[in-house]
Amino acid sequence: MKVLVADDDNTFRSLVVEVLTGGGYEVAAEENGLLAWNRLQAEGADLAILDINMPEMDGFEVLKKIRTSGAHKNMPVLMLTVRVFAEDQIQGYETGADDYLTKPFDNDVLLARVKVLERRILKK
Repeated sequence: MKVLVADDDNTFRSLVVEVLTGGGYEVAAEENGLLAWNRLQAEGADLAILDINMPEMDGFEVLKKIRTSGAHKNMPVLMLTVRVFAEDQIQGYETGADDYLTKPFDNDVLLARVKVLERRILKK
């Protein structure tokens, strides 16, 4: 399963890639939302993990593009962000996120949430 990761923080992006790769996932990572959207258009992915605060295009904008695209509109999306307020989480879910995890995160919890989203894909 291919996971697209978009996060402008090099440390968190590298950590997410390491955790997912260690969990057996193929990972494509980008440093901002625009690069992630372009990569998704070019290469596709099965699942996306998006930071919210990014240059060029933030995670909410990427999520909106995913939800309105023909090819990727049903792709599971996990928001992974430092934004911990309830209104941010609500905005994430209302924009179409399937899950929302705040930083810092536990590596095992991240993998568990990705596996839950993967099960949704496999049921289809």
